[in-house]
Amino acid sequence: MCSADLALLQPHLESVSLGLKTHLEVAGSPIRTVYFFESGLGSVVGELRPGIEAEIGIIGCEGMTGSALIMGDDRSTHDCYVQLEARAFVIDAGLFTKALLTSPTLRSFLLRYVHYFHLQASFTALSNARMNIVDRLSRWLVMCDDRVDGNSFAITHEFLSVMLGVRRPGVTIALQTLEGQGLIRSRRGEVVILDRARLIALADGSYGRAEAEYARLVGKLH
Repeated sequence: MCSADLALLQPHLESVSLGLKTHLEVAGSPIRTVYFFESGLGSVVGELRPGIEAEIGIIGCEGMTGSALIMGDDRSTHDCYVQLEARAFVIDAGLFTKALLTSPTLRSFLLRYVHYFHLQASFTALSNARMNIVDRLSRWLVMCDDRVDGNSFAITHEFLSVMLGVRRPGVTIALQTLEGQGLIRSRRGEVVILDRARLIALADGSYGRAEAEYARLVGKLH
């Protein structure tokens, strides 16, 4: 983002802490606030019906909520909530929309981010359709590793089952498989990455292309 566009937003930004499971957007409801993540993780989650849901995309320090506003809508298609405790800069949706109308360069820059996020979501769909749970989990863990400090993060089996759209026993078996291969260490409520390169290899092409597009369009991801 250029300095002029940052200056346009900066007076209206407020730094906030976001607790686990804080809802940032609700499907079908008007967007009230836009969040630019500094740390932590947010999940965009689609729901077929109550209890049948899966993650569509991840937002971390590289990203933001409010994509619908950038594309001219005022409401979110999906839920978005905090997956790992986060800090973010927030801005009122009305002020954000006004800034988009004021600055074509701001809208153009943020549209590049939206394009990247849609590409990330497309690889999530592809991996969900064509890959097994272990390989999908490998991709997901590397994506989280891109967005957190250090090589460990707090996550429960319950959360992972939603993120991957599978039952908890499947998550447990997948974690045990990766741990048995020496790629991760799984403790109660925490995963430690031990071999990122081999996790990427297991992801089998589902990780890397969206990230390369982010680097080309927006900047370095991590």
